Amino acid sequence: MKKILFAAVGVVMLAAVSGAWAEDKAGTEARKSLQELQEDFRKLEFGMFIHYNMATYKDVQWVSGYHSPADFNPGVDSIDTDAWTDAAVSAGMKYGVLTAKHVSGFCLWDSKYTTYDVMHPDCPYKKDLVAQFIKSFKSRGLKVGLYYCWRHPGFGDPNKFKVLPPECDPATHTLDEQNKFQKAQIAELLTKYPDVFYIWNDALDPKVMPADEILAHIRSIRPNVIASANWWSWGKKGTPYVDIAVKELRQFPETNKTPGETCWCLEQKWFWNEGFRSKTAKQVFDLMATANSRNSNFLLNVGPDRDGNIIESSIKTLAEIGKLRDPNETPDLPQ
Repeated sequence: MKKILFAAVGVVMLAAVSGAWAEDKAGTEARKSLQELQEDFRKLEFGMFIHYNMATYKDVQWVSGYHSPADFNPGVDSIDTDAWTDAAVSAGMKYGVLTAKHVSGFCLWDSKYTTYDVMHPDCPYKKDLVAQFIKSFKSRGLKVGLYYCWRHPGFGDPNKFKVLPPECDPATHTLDEQNKFQKAQIAELLTKYPDVFYIWNDALDPKVMPADEILAHIRSIRPNVIASANWWSWGKKGTPYVDIAVKELRQFPETNKTPGETCWCLEQKWFWNEGFRSKTAKQVFDLMATANSRNSNFLLNVGPDRDGNIIESSIKTLAEIGKLRDPNETPDLPQ
């Protein structure tokens, strides 16, 4: 498919399409209150965070500069996202969140705003991984969310951490231009993938965009999509910004009343590295119990390896977590 170069006319066209979609949905989907959305979210309790993107192939957690799309090379014809789903089900998870676009700027879907994605001519994979992930998780009754990293002034030198694709290179585009591009991609994800119930926003805070602006944008497209925002500042993580507050590798206080989500790594870091091993099921279970007791879901990260596989020790731990969660029920073990 020929890519549409990012321009004001492209944003206007997408807004018109998105508005029409939202208007059409209004007649079939009752708009829920924020409290209802938050309550529905909290009932899920336990989800799988999947960090898998260009960083998986660069032995880093944050990718610097633009790397060739050829570097995103799982070495297989098709990543087994059904195996991801099986692992999540075995643990008793109810939803999953995939890093659709991380700091590298590389997109795991076929975006019409950039060629810097899985469908690039140089990318060996050439499959819409977001669509694969959604199809697999939905097939087992799990809900699906997407992680989207925003360009934030705190990233520093725009020539180092790009965050956005080359069509909106931070070294040559203003924050306003960057935000128009990012809002267009958020709208694209919400319209292209109508099963997405949740947008996990990284580095989104008032220095990037007011909360009411991004929420109005999301709700104008999909009224019942819920959003979280992980603050750039470590000191502010866990404080509310949009619908769901996020804690990263920390717990909310015992007195927390804000609907939240606590994110933790099953392995040593977010993205896979050689030699990583899983935490024990008991370690994870205790972390999750604390998070859930403090009005927070527990989003446990796994980092698939360069072939797109969850490592064996993590597969085993996830199944053991399912047994700890419900000793009277045999978990649906991965094959």
